[in-house]
Amino acid sequence: MLESIHHPADIKQLSLEELQSLADEIRTFLITNVQKTGGHLAPNLGTVELTLAMHTVFDTPNDTFVFDVGHQTYTHKILTGRLHKMHTLRKKDGLSGFTKREESVHDEFGAGHSSTSISAALGIAIANKINKTRDKSIAIIGDGALTGGMSFEAMNHAGDSNTDLLIILNDNDMSISKNVGAMSKYLTKLISGKIYSSIKSKSLRFLEKIPTAYKFAKRSEEHLKGMVLPSTLFEELGIDYFGPIDGHDLPMLIKTLQNLKPLKMPRLLHVITRKGCGLKTAENDPCKFHGVTSSSENNTILPSYSSVFGQWLVDNAVNDKKLIAITPAMCIGSGMSAFAAQFPQQYFDVGIAEQHAITFAGGLATQGFKPVVAIYSTFLQRAYDQLIHDIALQNLNVVFAIDRAGIVGVDGATHAGCFDLSFLRCVPNLVIMAPSNAIEMYQMLNTAYAFNGTACVRYPKGISPLKNYTSKQTLKIGKANIVKKGSSVAILAFGTTLNQALIAARELSATVVDMRFIKPIDEALIIELSNTHKQLVSVEDNTVVGGGGSAISEFLHTQNITTPLMLLGLPDEFSEQGSQEELHALYGLDADGILKAIKL
Repeated sequence: MLESIHHPADIKQLSLEELQSLADEIRTFLITNVQKTGGHLAPNLGTVELTLAMHTVFDTPNDTFVFDVGHQTYTHKILTGRLHKMHTLRKKDGLSGFTKREESVHDEFGAGHSSTSISAALGIAIANKINKTRDKSIAIIGDGALTGGMSFEAMNHAGDSNTDLLIILNDNDMSISKNVGAMSKYLTKLISGKIYSSIKSKSLRFLEKIPTAYKFAKRSEEHLKGMVLPSTLFEELGIDYFGPIDGHDLPMLIKTLQNLKPLKMPRLLHVITRKGCGLKTAENDPCKFHGVTSSSENNTILPSYSSVFGQWLVDNAVNDKKLIAITPAMCIGSGMSAFAAQFPQQYFDVGIAEQHAITFAGGLATQGFKPVVAIYSTFLQRAYDQLIHDIALQNLNVVFAIDRAGIVGVDGATHAGCFDLSFLRCVPNLVIMAPSNAIEMYQMLNTAYAFNGTACVRYPKGISPLKNYTSKQTLKIGKANIVKKGSSVAILAFGTTLNQALIAARELSATVVDMRFIKPIDEALIIELSNTHKQLVSVEDNTVVGGGGSAISEFLHTQNITTPLMLLGLPDEFSEQGSQEELHALYGLDADGILKAIKL
């Protein structure tokens, strides 16, 4: 049946039995395909029926679906004519793992970061209202994304907008890791029956029209009939609440959406799903199966940079109760699981709330604690004002462990950490470091923690070439390290670009420097190299605009030094998707690319 679906219109004439068979076929296809390509398996298994129901009732691209994050859009891609490209998922020149406007007219808004869907869908709904169209705007948001404050800003506006906006809350009690915070507890109470009776009577009357939905919602509410209690949080915000309903009951979903479609006000449908539905191993361990690697990827005994950070946390917390580790909902990805288990009183997962995480760390720092904020480079962008105003301006003792810096790979432009050196370097009071290997990373974390002020250690996704890395050593602030002495050409490498620079240098007899520090840079060494070499070459896994090479260029200019400097790094464009190796080669950051650039 799947082969006959080329457009959402192709499913609209199918019977409920045929739609259910199609759901089963899609689920089987997803399990098989994602094993080969890698990708977000558990989130997509949990939304097969919901996506089918949405496309059965609504008419994209006139009606618009705005998916939050985009982890759950594979069924949407399949139903909108991209089945035969699914084998290219997350590969270079292939399908994105998220929604992408350039990819399909059915992808109305690009995704990748959390908590954006309600804002974007509200913008579309208000545009529809101004243009006097009958098109529907639908935001699909997971309960995990409701831990992000932007969702509440959007709902606050939506409730006062009098617009035709439907919010579908996909509630599976999970974001990537287990959900945290008051909103998660609130939703749990809502569906467990403890406060369901607080829903306004119109929701109950609405669900009574769909007997199966009413039975699901009222499963434990018989003793509360007739009681009048305050309305739910959503209704207090001015958004009519409907649900909860079973997100895997296809007939119920279709009937509910059909009944909600003609309504014109801001409204929210609460749908209960199981992350990983249909694959028992994924249902039992949805964290592990949130994102899976492709079958072609090999395991390695070498440590990942994230695991080095996690080990550093554990090692240092043993004798230091002032160390506080903070994550915005990325415990597992940031390598913090062991720390969270061993030091629960010193560990805080604040949910998908990067802005709060950083200012929260600032508050702790004012009271003599030493917070360590573990955050992906791409997500640090979301809290830039807090970094400047609440941390750097006050010169607080906070360490930023910036993971997934530089080219990330298959997750594409939305997750690439290509800009952190540029946007951090211009902020006063910061020390910024980039390790070339695991032992240097461990030493830099020691250095950052001992520093009296704000310090950043940025490191890539992937493994280190060194297996043993623990050390008590700290580094001298701003001091680079000459790794190989040569003549004529000096290659100044930032971070893990050092390894490819060393390979390129073999053919050039070049000097190679591990710069270590982006701020402050080693000015004395730069002067020395400028006087003893005919050419300088900087290499970094960051955009060349404003990055480490720019720091060197600016310093040379202030000293009236005219030794030629070549800047190698990422171009002034958003990165493509593909493996890290493919993209480093594409942008000339592998050994061959460095060699060719210097020889030109």
